[in-house]
Amino acid sequence: MTENSVDTFTSEVESNYDASSIQVLEGLEAVRKRPGMYIGSTGPTGLHHLVWEVVDNAVDEAMAGHCDRIDVTVLADGGVQVVDNGRGIPVDKHPKYDDLTAAEVVLTILHAGGKFGDGGYKVSGGLHGVGVSVVNALSSKVEVEIDQKGRRHFMSYKDGGQPDQKLTEVGESPAGPGGEVRRGTTVRFWPDAGVFKEGIVYRTQTLVDRFQMMAFLNAGLEFHIFDERDPNFEEVVLRYDGGIKDFVMHLNASKEALFDTVGWFSEDGEEEQVEIAFSWNTGYNTDGIHSFANGINTVEGGMHEQGFRTALTRTVNLYARDKNFLKERDENLQGEDIREGLTSVISVRVVEPQFEGQTKSKLGNVSVRSLVEKATNERLREWFEEHPKEAKVMLSKAMNAAKARIAATQARQNIRRKSALDGAGLPGKLADCQSKDPSESELYIVEGNSAGGSAKEARDPRTMAILPIRGKILNVERARLDRMFKNTEIISLIQAIGAGLGEEEFELEKVRYHKVILLADADVDGSHIRTLLLTFFFRQMRPLVEAGYIYIAQPPLFSTEVGKKKIYLKDEPARDGYMAEHPRAEFQRLKGLGEMDAEELWETTMDPDQRTLLQVTVEQAAIADEVFSVLMGDDVESRKQFIQTNASDVRFLDI
Repeated sequence: MTENSVDTFTSEVESNYDASSIQVLEGLEAVRKRPGMYIGSTGPTGLHHLVWEVVDNAVDEAMAGHCDRIDVTVLADGGVQVVDNGRGIPVDKHPKYDDLTAAEVVLTILHAGGKFGDGGYKVSGGLHGVGVSVVNALSSKVEVEIDQKGRRHFMSYKDGGQPDQKLTEVGESPAGPGGEVRRGTTVRFWPDAGVFKEGIVYRTQTLVDRFQMMAFLNAGLEFHIFDERDPNFEEVVLRYDGGIKDFVMHLNASKEALFDTVGWFSEDGEEEQVEIAFSWNTGYNTDGIHSFANGINTVEGGMHEQGFRTALTRTVNLYARDKNFLKERDENLQGEDIREGLTSVISVRVVEPQFEGQTKSKLGNVSVRSLVEKATNERLREWFEEHPKEAKVMLSKAMNAAKARIAATQARQNIRRKSALDGAGLPGKLADCQSKDPSESELYIVEGNSAGGSAKEARDPRTMAILPIRGKILNVERARLDRMFKNTEIISLIQAIGAGLGEEEFELEKVRYHKVILLADADVDGSHIRTLLLTFFFRQMRPLVEAGYIYIAQPPLFSTEVGKKKIYLKDEPARDGYMAEHPRAEFQRLKGLGEMDAEELWETTMDPDQRTLLQVTVEQAAIADEVFSVLMGDDVESRKQFIQTNASDVRFLDI
């Protein structure tokens, strides 16, 4: 927004509100100046974040027991409408701002949300806690309808929060299909194209994934998703009366369960509540715990997850000794042994949550840890006593995992001894970079020796390291650590990155490169290799992914010449788009990486001034976990269905 438009904004405010509110409303201008600070980015992630903020308000109503249905519609003109059947945002005057109603405060004041005054929420979520006011600040138009006590109220804003119509009673609330009088809140907003310059295109599946998770976490809450842009779109309805038990079953759908039963228990504290669902499968992953606080996915865990892990290890070991699975001379099972194949969802609700970081990815309430430990110690033991067959199967798997862990430890020690004898401990085929500063160092993991040779010749040796790998690495989705330590390519990856392996040992601060770039052919085999590598990083070096250090190189598929200039095009859609503007253009399909000379590889794929890198992120770990389990697991039918559903999905085209 320009200085002139800021002046216009202020004058609009002065004409609609008393001077005492101007300073508050100008807070919206701070959002427009630095939108990324409030919603993460002005790309697709930030665009979808606007929807999350509006829906979070409706979910807060559901958590308070006043709402059981939320409708989300992507409008034909690019806007979004969210309708709930809650109590409706309060329409009375706000006690702190004499010239504003509570509803207007929600739309114009950062951090107000639904937490103001009497009748505010005991428990509430919200990803950043900034509220729907941020949506108003970053939209060209916002309309709000509030139905309360049989009367409908309306207000609207334009151009990033400038008041268009003050809150006004406009008539009676309409009656529903059953004759009941409508109550609740309707919010319609149209994102500002000047802010979201990459385009305003909502992806329906992203919405469905998010709302499915919310439905799992709020048993009985029903979501209806509509898309008016597509006349063939079928309404999606999401409701799970089993709550997080259904969530665990969903996450395990592509895996082979050890037993059919899903365990569940809950516990209430004075100002906190916890519920935990769990099951085990035949897989080898130890990172199947997914934790949430007030509906927020705490991807970095926190006190609730810490309490569960501690109590789980203690309870299983006590049970194993009481039932003579572990003899007196046997060592205790370790946490990673017990968590192998575990899928668990931890959901806590806290009156005053203490989150670490702007994105609320880690819960810091110490009292929550105590409640979770107490609940797990008591309720999990009760569950084992009531389900002795399931407990026996789980313990058998954990004890086998312990044997594999001991074997892996021995293999790891052998590798370290060999590295010490060899000197630096780096793989022999690594062409390292000269820089020792990880923030500027890049590691290209290149498919094949010939492509590796071209990459070594093409690279900038000061900052670019090259590690050729031969063929397809081990599928770690189906292998324990002891097998990984026998795989030459995986050992090379571990040594090159230099930060260890696995949940207990990996140390992000020791990573030698802050860009790890996967460079493989743009064909089916190359896609498979990328997926195997991504599975390895997600399962065994997940902090590397969460830190944003993993990238996918984008070698082009086609080239064409315009005069003396050669133009490279990434894929078929890029070629088709170019042909629409240049119908007489002739294209050449590029050779594989191994057939490119160094100059061509540098120009198309490695030159920082021209290359395109796709950064790999993990926004929702539960969804990512499900994707990797389906793609790399043993369930062929699930994999086939996933590929058919997502064949044209941009999120998966490059993996």
